[in-house]
Amino acid sequence: MANGMSSFVYVTYIRTTPEELWTALTTSEFVKKYWFRMNFETDWKVGSPWKLMFPDGRIADIGEIVELEPQDGAVKLTISHTIERADSKLIEAVSGGWPRILSNLKSLLETGEITLS
Repeated sequence: MANGMSSFVYVTYIRTTPEELWTALTTSEFVKKYWFRMNFETDWKVGSPWKLMFPDGRIADIGEIVELEPQDGAVKLTISHTIERADSKLIEAVSGGWPRILSNLKSLLETGEITLS
């Protein structure tokens, strides 16, 4: 058993419908638009594993399916990572990466455009 845990939770609200957000999360071509050309592999069932891969096929990240909650004209999207390792480099990486990715997703769904920085 590892010493300690590291975790990351990020919540964002997107002015869209659960259906549109689901499409954005589950359509490969759409995913590549806001996820820096990454490939995403999963069956999209709650509790199922997912795998994020670089264009060359290397695995970038793995995890479990997140939840979507409708919230008065918006959808609440919660992303969480937990790993059985204190001071995890993965948690450090996702803490920087997720906000950028979700900002792209939010912009794309709400305005139809992405401002890549």
